[in-house]
Amino acid sequence: MSKHVNNPKTAQWQAMSRAHHLAPFSDYKQLAEKGPRIITEAKGVYLWDSEGHKILDGMAGLWCVAVGYGREELVEAAATQMRQLPFYNTFFQTAHPPVLELAQAIAELAPPGMNHLFFTGSGSEGNDTMLRLVRHYWACQGQPNKKIIIARENGYHGSTVAGASLGGMKGMHEQGDLPIPGITHIPQPYWFGEGGDKSPEEFGLWAADQLEAKILELGVENVAAFIAEPIQGAGGVIIPPESYWPRIKEILAKYDILFVADEVICGFGRTGQWFGSDYYGLKPDLMTIAKGLTSGYVPMGGLIVGDKVFDAIEAHGDFNHGFTYSGHPVAAAVGLENLRILKEEGIVERVRAETAPYLQSRLRELAEHPLVGEVRGVGMLGAIELVRDKATRTRYPDEVAAGMVCRGHCFTNGLIMRAVGDTMIIAPPLVISRAEIDELVEKARKCLDLTLRDLSA
Repeated sequence: MSKHVNNPKTAQWQAMSRAHHLAPFSDYKQLAEKGPRIITEAKGVYLWDSEGHKILDGMAGLWCVAVGYGREELVEAAATQMRQLPFYNTFFQTAHPPVLELAQAIAELAPPGMNHLFFTGSGSEGNDTMLRLVRHYWACQGQPNKKIIIARENGYHGSTVAGASLGGMKGMHEQGDLPIPGITHIPQPYWFGEGGDKSPEEFGLWAADQLEAKILELGVENVAAFIAEPIQGAGGVIIPPESYWPRIKEILAKYDILFVADEVICGFGRTGQWFGSDYYGLKPDLMTIAKGLTSGYVPMGGLIVGDKVFDAIEAHGDFNHGFTYSGHPVAAAVGLENLRILKEEGIVERVRAETAPYLQSRLRELAEHPLVGEVRGVGMLGAIELVRDKATRTRYPDEVAAGMVCRGHCFTNGLIMRAVGDTMIIAPPLVISRAEIDELVEKARKCLDLTLRDLSA
């Protein structure tokens, strides 16, 4: 990799950012003052910025670069497809080989009975599609009043109008008069942050029972679906207590509503199983996908539709919904090659048997740190809770911004670790090695030490 210390182009690029670029989820005044970090190169699990700093990417881009950076096979798949058929739409009773082959490949990996694919450009679009398809399904069943979708507080389902409404993040709802009608939220299964004096088991049952209470409050005749991430990602890698999903499954079996698993983060090996639904033994009717589908090399998302839902809508004419880039041939070709790499190299199996247990074991060592209240994780997902008092799980005051202090130290010490409030989270590429896991944990420990020093001062 080339090195560009004191690269004069850094300032030029940062000036372009100030003048023209609106970045996602950014304070534009703050960003203009600091200037963005300019990432110029990547290989394996590492990034390099325009100043030549080497950074271990503990977030796999944005939860998505499953097979690591620099996979020439994915570059070649895109180039070959671009030469042959760079674009054609899938409207008007038309298709092309890559999208059909990818649909079949995903159906073969999905849980039983999940055999149909609607492709989008992102997970957000996948959840918009889900909302429309769920309501269309019930209308086809002669129950058009079943419109309400129940989601969870602090869940994340994208940032389109429907996606942000489905998500339960107050900061997003405050901008744009959200959520839209027909979407409601129940408490999240976040024991560390909200469990109080309950044991994890008691709290998991209580949180699950909120679904049944909400169904009964709204009337089952009005409820269309429940949507949830198997593990809440952007909310802070919130892993439900062991009692949670079994009780949720009992409630879902009892009432006539659909279950949507948002697999945008958990899908394609992140938990050590192909899907989070496999990890927890869930039986969704629909599954939203994106991110690991193409390892982020090309934008693509989608919705896996179960046979029950498809059979009901098939006989009812058009589904009046779609995107110019639904099933884009280049994205589909990259997705196919990405799935081939994941399968033929046994990456998901290696995560499950070897690297995830090692990562989780090494991460747990950080629980002894005086700043850490809890370490948790599944597969290639992890969270480190920063606290002022370990015994009482008491946080630092909001104005201290302990998580942002820690993130700053990570940035300057060669590690990407994300802060969600005062929860530090990781989701490294699935191909990370044991030696790279050691490096990640030691860098995290150093950053925790530096954060504690600053907070103590």
